[in-house]
Amino acid sequence: MVTTRVYRPTLAAFRFCLAAASLGMLANPSHLLAQQDGRAAGNAARKPNIIFILADDLGYGDLGCYGQKMIKTPHLDKLASEGMRFTQCYAGSTVCAPSRSALMTGQHTGHTRIRGNARHPLKPEDFTVAEVLKSAGYQTAVMGKWGLGEAGSTGAPTRKGFDEFFGYLNQRHAHNYFPTHLWRNEQKVPLRNEVPNEDSEGSGVAVRRIDYSHDLIAREALDFLDRHRDRPFFLYFAVTIPHANNEAKGQGMEVPSDEPYTRETWPQPERNKAAMITRLDADVGKLMGKLNELKIDEQTIVFFSSDNGPHREGGNDPKFFDSSGPLRGIKRDLYEGGIRVPMIVRWPGKIKAGTVNPHVWAFWDFLPTAAEIAGVQPPKGADGTSALPTLLGRQQSTHAALYWEFHERGFKQAVRMGNWKGIRLAQGQPLELFDLKTDIGETKNLAAQHPEIVASIEAYLQTARTESELWPVKQ
Repeated sequence: MVTTRVYRPTLAAFRFCLAAASLGMLANPSHLLAQQDGRAAGNAARKPNIIFILADDLGYGDLGCYGQKMIKTPHLDKLASEGMRFTQCYAGSTVCAPSRSALMTGQHTGHTRIRGNARHPLKPEDFTVAEVLKSAGYQTAVMGKWGLGEAGSTGAPTRKGFDEFFGYLNQRHAHNYFPTHLWRNEQKVPLRNEVPNEDSEGSGVAVRRIDYSHDLIAREALDFLDRHRDRPFFLYFAVTIPHANNEAKGQGMEVPSDEPYTRETWPQPERNKAAMITRLDADVGKLMGKLNELKIDEQTIVFFSSDNGPHREGGNDPKFFDSSGPLRGIKRDLYEGGIRVPMIVRWPGKIKAGTVNPHVWAFWDFLPTAAEIAGVQPPKGADGTSALPTLLGRQQSTHAALYWEFHERGFKQAVRMGNWKGIRLAQGQPLELFDLKTDIGETKNLAAQHPEIVASIEAYLQTARTESELWPVKQ
């Protein structure tokens, strides 16, 4: 592969931004937003709060507002009715860690440091959205699953711009919903569960189940809102639901109760999965209620999405609830079902309620979007483009192309270019080509009929990525 650029923003430049922000030298976009509301710019002194809620392995079709008929998600459906629901938003990858790396760094998987689920940390030069927002005066926290650096490493969340962290540092530990400990910043917090087969990373299957990790994480998120109601904040609420505990095999959909689905005649793993999603939905409702209680609802923009498509693990069959909806594929696929995800954004008074938007964007757009909301510049080298114009109903630039690569079981690539989608399943194999405008389910490979489109995608692939020592291309 030909490489064309390396993401190396200077630390000095970024420190200048931090200093400039503290002196009030950086522009505040809330002035522009206040003008849109017909209010004087000087009245919008406080920058908007930003919350990003990230579900884990939630499929495009798992929510009522995206067509789900069996699982109850009233609070997320309400979030969609009060905000903007996107139909063509993409995760950073088709598995956990690289998807989160794309979200945090604003780079796609051809450039971001973490391109797979191995335990490699982010480095000091890998600026995150939290570091960007810190430069704008935000208090920052991640509650839930991190996956981008262990305690003591350069990628630990409190070394990547987050003031507070509570949850799981690595994705294998996060498999277990009843672990013996969680992490607060870089310190272990012991729990009352017993896991006799616990491995060095904290994964395993509990035999004494008292403390359900998701409930503890959700409580920490609400507490963060209480403690920081009076200043701008960024809360990254990265829940583990509805991921499976892979170590529990067919009993891996771990949840304290399968209510409200106990009386359904479904297989037990499906009752548990539905209960997990409804539990998450209820916690989203609590979070939104807390914003209203604290009277900061209109000052807060809330994003909701999932890190990749639905899984086939823990005894769950993604076909049972039609979790991918009309899309082909699931988690670990680069077909749409593996990477196209729900995305709901709500901001009272700014985003038109009840909007369904087909804008094509991806996780690496979140960093520049958050930066524009906060009134600071993102580090140079990000692949993303701010989606704030779309959120505010303005004219929006579009990506010439979106790119993914995936390193499990070989080396796979995917490109979206306009309505065309190209997929290469292995090095040396020809591209598959689909027209997503007429074939959202990717059922008809049109590569033979459109050699000119294939050639355009092939040319783009020659410059789409940089080489990585951690993630070499497997021939």
